[in-house]
Amino acid sequence: MESMAIGQTVRMSRKWATAAVVTCALLLVACGGSSGGSTKVGVALILKNFTNPFFVSMQNDAKAEAAKVGVSLTVSAGTKDGDVATQITSIENAVSAGYKGILITPNGPGVNDAIKKARAAGLYVIALDTPPDPPSTVDITFATDNLQAGVLIGKWAAAQLAGKKATIAMLDLFNNQIVSVDLNRDHGFLQGMGINPGDTKKNGGEASTGQYSGGAYQVVCHEPTQGAEDGGRTAMETCLSKASNINVVYTINEPAAAGAYKALQAAGKTGVLIVSVDGGCAGVDNVRKGIIGATSQQYPGRMAKLGVDAINDLVLKGTKPAVSAGLDFYSTGVQLITDKPASGVDSATSAQGATTCWGTIS
Repeated sequence: MESMAIGQTVRMSRKWATAAVVTCALLLVACGGSSGGSTKVGVALILKNFTNPFFVSMQNDAKAEAAKVGVSLTVSAGTKDGDVATQITSIENAVSAGYKGILITPNGPGVNDAIKKARAAGLYVIALDTPPDPPSTVDITFATDNLQAGVLIGKWAAAQLAGKKATIAMLDLFNNQIVSVDLNRDHGFLQGMGINPGDTKKNGGEASTGQYSGGAYQVVCHEPTQGAEDGGRTAMETCLSKASNINVVYTINEPAAAGAYKALQAAGKTGVLIVSVDGGCAGVDNVRKGIIGATSQQYPGRMAKLGVDAINDLVLKGTKPAVSAGLDFYSTGVQLITDKPASGVDSATSAQGATTCWGTIS
């Protein structure tokens, strides 16, 4: 009887040991663990689209960082700007897969409810580049300080005018919806010029005439471009039909700036100051060529890299990212790029900007 008890005990111990091994294995799978004993954190990167070089840069740097730190990363995107439905599906898939976090460039407020459900399910959600409305929809946003980006190009333009009258064309993103990036860049440019943007909730709220920091100004137009080259060209043509003596052109981004330049060129206009925001390789090359006078460079790859690290650190170390001082988001930096430096405005050359740009030269 004693020997049978010992045998039963051994057999039961083996069963317990086997059960423990199976349980541990299941736990490792659930946590994303590997056979090497490391824990892989699941993260979903959800972009606006796969065509814009800005978002391609985000994807590439996020993948590289995920491979470096051992994060399991999936990447998806909308079919185009504004495609909310595809992004919602991607958010729901991330929740179903048991991921720990989401990095998203929101295509609009239509994704807000899905983000809220993901957070309620325990996922940490970081917005990249585009803060949602309201910003509290996500846990934190990693983005360019778009207001500061606008201020830099506004200050540069004012300095280049050296007291001459500023006849300004404003080539914005939209005219049928309010987007924070659009507002902040537009208003920052005006503030940099020394012009009160007026109504903080919309573009075009400034007085159409008045005094900028160097002299008199006139804002001729606010035209939408959709952030595209053809939109920039059409918008510039419309503005020139209203005033032929435009000498300053603000553009929401570098594709719009390229389109504006083509319209000016076709109209035989030279010596017009074109300023923009982006810092992509094609845009920086246009600074080198003199097509764009100055651009504020932003860093999409840095946003994605820091986002991957933030979620990984939160899961493995329990540390949460914090917003930048004085802001309600984490600023990923901005640098003015120009080959015509202005006194009192910190800048880097196009050659320097080419070492930190994103995308390829078209």
